[in-house]
Amino acid sequence: MSAHEPRIVTEQGLDARVAAIVEPVIEDLGFRLVRTKISAANGCTLQIMAERPDGTMTVEDCESVSRAVSPALDVEDPINRAYHLEVSSPGIDRPLVRAGDFDRWSGHELKVEMAVMLDGRKRFRGTLLGAAAGAAKVRLPDAREGEDETVSLPLENIGEAKLVLTDELITAALQAEKAALAARGQEDDLTQDNAPN
Repeated sequence: MSAHEPRIVTEQGLDARVAAIVEPVIEDLGFRLVRTKISAANGCTLQIMAERPDGTMTVEDCESVSRAVSPALDVEDPINRAYHLEVSSPGIDRPLVRAGDFDRWSGHELKVEMAVMLDGRKRFRGTLLGAAAGAAKVRLPDAREGEDETVSLPLENIGEAKLVLTDELITAALQAEKAALAARGQEDDLTQDNAPN
């Protein structure tokens, strides 16, 4: 997975302005921005989702990103009121924002909200079959008789794409994280000591 693969699904408005400020800082640390989102939680919260190119993100990684982006946000001051900064991993039911995400999570269920209507609809839910020729291929369980059960959703027209939490996805995500941490020699980060003291 390339660290510099550009995001296809991006923010609008103030969220996009914040993303433009924090993305270079995050990339300089060796991470990739997944999404920024400003919400009304706790008065006002700026959520920044980031990950390593291998898809992992530890608590220490979140702290590093938070320490690095805070000064940049203070200088640029894009949000005109007090806000809470929350840095997190994308989570298991993650948003898909790069073409590589659509290939990496092929075989899993996803929900897509199109920014531009396609064949009279904006919402799609089905099994991701990967990406090809600039489009996400999705097998739809609700295809009507005579309709093709596979739809091609142009990546540039996707407003939001998110994996659906299933047992299979949880298993695959944990296996991918364990393999990535093992490759970095940090497999112990995933083990938990439940022995009584």
